[in-house]
Amino acid sequence: MHTVAVLALDQVIPFDLAAPIDTFGWARLPDGRPAYRTRVCSVAAGDEVNAGAFTLRAPHGLEALAEADTIVLPGRSDPSLPLPPGVARALRAAAANGTRIASVCVGAFVLAATGLLDGLRATTHWRAAAELAARHPAVTVDPNVLYVDNGQFLTSAGAAAALDMCLHMVRRDLGSAVAADAARLSVMPLEREGGQAQFIVHPQPPAPAGTTMEPLLAWLEENAERALTLEDIAARAGTSTRTLNRRFREQTGTTPLQWLHLARVRRAQYLLETTTHPVERIATQAGFGSPTAFRERFKRVVGTSPQAYRRAFQGERAA
Repeated sequence: MHTVAVLALDQVIPFDLAAPIDTFGWARLPDGRPAYRTRVCSVAAGDEVNAGAFTLRAPHGLEALAEADTIVLPGRSDPSLPLPPGVARALRAAAANGTRIASVCVGAFVLAATGLLDGLRATTHWRAAAELAARHPAVTVDPNVLYVDNGQFLTSAGAAAALDMCLHMVRRDLGSAVAADAARLSVMPLEREGGQAQFIVHPQPPAPAGTTMEPLLAWLEENAERALTLEDIAARAGTSTRTLNRRFREQTGTTPLQWLHLARVRRAQYLLETTTHPVERIATQAGFGSPTAFRERFKRVVGTSPQAYRRAFQGERAA
């Protein structure tokens, strides 16, 4: 039987802890036997771990990591916390023995702190991706995916993405049939379409309050559905295209057309979430001109197709 050790450090995020326990717990061999033995451990056996709404007592200490085939590292509510004594050493020793190690959400900070992710691609929750990259520059952080599998080391995005990652590991270990069964019991698809990019909020680059760009940005927002060119925008601003580009970069960090494209994507997201309009109509309403251009730009920014986005995010108002 495959042994999974879930390492709960203080301030553990409850769902990060529950996701791997539940997913591996649902997995059954063809004869009905449990496929995994899951152990919750902490620095020492019997340690009380703060999980926010409750406190848990870990039955096992770090010694359980040496006996595990897979170690899962849930996130902590404050990912900047230093690792408790002995944790990095125990994880590196397990890695040296070939143990698979996976992180959930900001648990990537724990794994990165050991140095085991250096030189590798990794992910974490999109809101923490920039901080992970800044703290661990030797790690290539990809905020757009649900999980990254480097073979021995895996990282997942938000806590729900841990379900995707754990099902992926079940499929690697035991095949698609067992993984599909676990997915059904978890009431989720074996594979979700699109990556983490579809959940990222893309704020418009703002202009500092009181700057000359504020009225122009408001006009662009109101007229995003029009087939505006750089020359149109420059004429509205009463300047040359070269001067417009320079001022725009100085005040917003991007170009006028890039800003306009993002405004159109945000409008399209709103329409996909709140209306039943066909994609062709939304392409026109959002200012993309053609459905093909809309689909290509939308997928480039959001990471999934307009129809897949609508299925994932359409709410009661649209229904």
